[in-house]
Amino acid sequence: MAKQEEQAIYSIGAVARMLDVPSSTLRGWEERYGVVTPRRSEGSQRLYSRSQVEQLRFIKLQLESGNSAADAHRLLSQHLAAGAVRIAPPRVGEERGPLILIAERDAYAADLEEYFLRTEGYDVCVALDANQARVLFAERSPDLVVIDLLISGAAGFRLCSEITSKAAVPVLAVASIDATDEALEAGASVFLTKPLEPLKLVSSVRDLLGTSALVRAARQAEVTL
Repeated sequence: MAKQEEQAIYSIGAVARMLDVPSSTLRGWEERYGVVTPRRSEGSQRLYSRSQVEQLRFIKLQLESGNSAADAHRLLSQHLAAGAVRIAPPRVGEERGPLILIAERDAYAADLEEYFLRTEGYDVCVALDANQARVLFAERSPDLVVIDLLISGAAGFRLCSEITSKAAVPVLAVASIDATDEALEAGASVFLTKPLEPLKLVSSVRDLLGTSALVRAARQAEVTL
């Protein structure tokens, strides 16, 4: 997965939109500090890997915390030297969001799904085969499960049925084939065709979780009061 994670997949324009940071600022950071250096395409376009996007997110969070750009890049260098894999820290005072289990046969796809869901504040765990998904479901009790129906040789259909028969947990089924009817018959709440569009994925998760834990936390607080 590490090798796939390092693949350059984001243009500088896409990264600028994702982080709400001007492209000129990203270029300036690269030229001045040289910590996050994207790969160049044959046409000299800057291409960022997923981990580099996470590194830039770390820098932005440091700036929002009051650190200078120089200090932010110095801290990033220290994290990288220490071998940190996921360096983006949680926001101060932020509660951990609902836990989502991703059961995905494609490690690269799982990595992207995890990234976009974590960006929205969700906690995520990943299984790359059906048996691992069953273990994580039993151990972690996720609030929602995303299942690739073709995982482990199309074992996702059975996995979906097993999970929905055991607990009232919403399942978002995905597949590279049109299996809407089969997915719903297996107990899935929603079916999305791959490749997934990030906005559709996040919107579907929000819908299934009822605007997530924030609403539930507020309701619990009202009951407590």
